[in-house]
Amino acid sequence: MSRIIILLSAALLALAVGLGAFGAHALKTHLSSEMLQTWETGVKYHFYHALGLLLVGVLSFFMPSVYLKWSAILLFAGIVLFSGSLYVLSLSGIKILGAITPIGGLSFIGGWVLLFLAAWRKFPA
Repeated sequence: MSRIIILLSAALLALAVGLGAFGAHALKTHLSSEMLQTWETGVKYHFYHALGLLLVGVLSFFMPSVYLKWSAILLFAGIVLFSGSLYVLSLSGIKILGAITPIGGLSFIGGWVLLFLAAWRKFPA
């Protein structure tokens, strides 16, 4: 499982770099400043949580846990739902897609909470 999480996070980090560059160069002249800012928010959260996913993958080598497995799943879901909805919203202008974004945010929160629980169970006070 650790190997899959690390490979997935590396691919997501490479994708985040590409999407950030795409936004900065190709979309700069095609999107309003508001939509470009929305795109950049998607990229920023994509990066943060792909790095978090990498952390979960590395930790799962040393302390395998069902909590870490679900943390990885939720962080990945958050990237798809939160950042993905912002990317599509930016490109399409379909505002209703913004309703999906908070579900991704809750996925991010759940992923971090599960990482906390994994560490708490491994290193109790």
